[in-house]
Amino acid sequence: MVEAGTLREARASWSDADLIILDLMLPDGSGTEFLSWVRQRSQIPVLILTSRGDETDRVVGLELGGDDYVVKPFSPREMVARVRAVLRRTEPSGAFPCPTDTITGVGGLELEPSTRRVRVHGAEMEVSKLQFDLLATLLAAPGRVFERDELLDRVWGRDCVVGDRTVDVHVKELRRKIEAAGGSALVIETVRGVGYRMCDGSG
Repeated sequence: MVEAGTLREARASWSDADLIILDLMLPDGSGTEFLSWVRQRSQIPVLILTSRGDETDRVVGLELGGDDYVVKPFSPREMVARVRAVLRRTEPSGAFPCPTDTITGVGGLELEPSTRRVRVHGAEMEVSKLQFDLLATLLAAPGRVFERDELLDRVWGRDCVVGDRTVDVHVKELRRKIEAAGGSALVIETVRGVGYRMCDGSG
């Protein structure tokens, strides 16, 4: 394990890590600045530490490429569980039996498990590893309703300590990215009181 107390130290030592635990408050700069800098170079999993737990701050962290977040104060047990969950879902073996196949779906979405790339009507869409897994799960069965608890089990893992509100935050961010890439945010439909499903996006 390598510790970096400043933004400068973090930039010098991040490349050999399997996972980054990032405190957004750094003495010589912003943790969000560092996360953006890393995402320009790598898809290494990043777990964000923050003292702000409201939805807006969480969405900002996801937009910048964070894979998960822990709100202060937190227990060591929770931190260990979160780290293990992030590492499990970002392992190269993943949950895709045919890593060279391309997953195509409704709304012009196209996923490549081997490279974890997403395209919308041919346009590249940047996603985190967790966002990719969530989208791939929904696209595996278009029209099928996935309950929030089921998505938590499939994407985050059964021993994950986050609540089902986490699914809502990630879906909201995926919709924003799909729309920004030229698609329809309505391809991920909310089934009120139940969960989410992929549809044709026509509303």
